[in-house]
Amino acid sequence: MNRLTRCVATSVLVAGLAAAPVAASIAAPHTTAATTGRHAVAAHGAIPFTAATVTAEDDGSFTVTWSAPRGAGDVRLYTGTSRDRIDTRHVVARGDSSGTVTVRGLQDADRRWFRLVPERGQGLTLADRLVQLDGTVNLRDMGGYRTVTGQWVAMGEAYRSDALDRLSEDDLDALEALDVRTVVDLRTESERTTAPDRVPEGARYEVADVIGGGGATVPDLSTPEAAAQMMVDGERSMVSSDTGRAAYETLFDAVDDKGAVLFHCTAGKDRTGWAAAALLTTAGVPRDVVEDDYLLSNDYRAEANAAALASMPAEQAAIYKPLMDVRPEYLAAGFDEVRDEYRSFGGYLRQGLGLSPREIRDVREELLVG
Repeated sequence: MNRLTRCVATSVLVAGLAAAPVAASIAAPHTTAATTGRHAVAAHGAIPFTAATVTAEDDGSFTVTWSAPRGAGDVRLYTGTSRDRIDTRHVVARGDSSGTVTVRGLQDADRRWFRLVPERGQGLTLADRLVQLDGTVNLRDMGGYRTVTGQWVAMGEAYRSDALDRLSEDDLDALEALDVRTVVDLRTESERTTAPDRVPEGARYEVADVIGGGGATVPDLSTPEAAAQMMVDGERSMVSSDTGRAAYETLFDAVDDKGAVLFHCTAGKDRTGWAAAALLTTAGVPRDVVEDDYLLSNDYRAEANAAALASMPAEQAAIYKPLMDVRPEYLAAGFDEVRDEYRSFGGYLRQGLGLSPREIRDVREELLVG
């Protein structure tokens, strides 16, 4: 097996065997996805937008799409090179309460942010979901999703990623500019030793080993069906095992710290996938949108996974593919374990992770705007 296969496939195995994966696709890569009008809103928040996306195009332009009730009035767009430095002196585009615009001719930036400001109601700040770095393929913002109460998960507060051992100096500078103050490493000791994280200057590094011990033992898998079942079993283990519960409690505590938190495993899809699903669910994001976000790893990892599978004999590739995928049934197994062990998601947070009502409220307040 060549180096690429070992890096992308074997490490994904270790990540998924004792812990378990998460599954597959919503918007195209480089798209900030948001919920649409299919979800009923229990209470209208101060932000009137019911949907909004920012898409970074290959030609350097940006497509911004939004939807709001007519009562919100016209919408003005402003832009900036950081979330907190939007140039509100110059309108870069405008439109009706619902619309799509393409913005061109903007100066290059590590990340381009847009603020959508309606005539009536609170503005919304978004960026492209993917954070494009030299050393990662699956680093993305968890924000940009609308909740059932009409609030939004703020962008720039929490990031999920694959391994950070290959970050360049420019990558580290970019993460520092994104105000990443805490990095939570969900990997095993062997993974951390083999591929130690590179962390932006000034950031706190925390270990939250979901699997525990020195790492998982790779089982003798003979069929794709056995591999997929292993992923389902692993997902359940992440929810109810002692090490999994302790790791995710550590992550929830980190979300309430100052600055942005970045959490990751090796491929950024299984242990990281459940972490993201749990945080988004806590914030009030609808289940189908949580699943869509989970499945995005199939899009962002498509090229790397295809290269790894192409390097294997066909029979071996067929067995490895379920280990590299994220699938709806994997994530569903995690939520089934929540139901079976804790009866409700609130029970999982309180009994499984040991979070107090105050701590749960603090996490929500940290993640939400509107």
